[in-house]
Amino acid sequence: MNLPDAIDAHVRALPVDLQREALDFVAYLEKRYHIQAMDAPSLTTSAFIKRFAGCLGDDFPDNVDDTDLGCDAPRESLE
Repeated sequence: MNLPDAIDAHVRALPVDLQREALDFVAYLEKRYHIQAMDAPSLTTSAFIKRFAGCLGDDFPDNVDDTDLGCDAPRESLE
């Protein structure tokens, strides 16, 4: 287990209020040592598909056919 995984395991074991306190402490350390906080990377649609489509199966999306599609059912009016 590497250090980030160990920190994550410890933080997950804490109650939510202490998790927030731990996050505040990390933000304090980033500010004190002039470290830029890591932002969550934003994926473009094509990058998202390239990253996650392979985990659905080797033949995705070639195995999709009419049996996989749902049927539309009429709904009652909301009025």
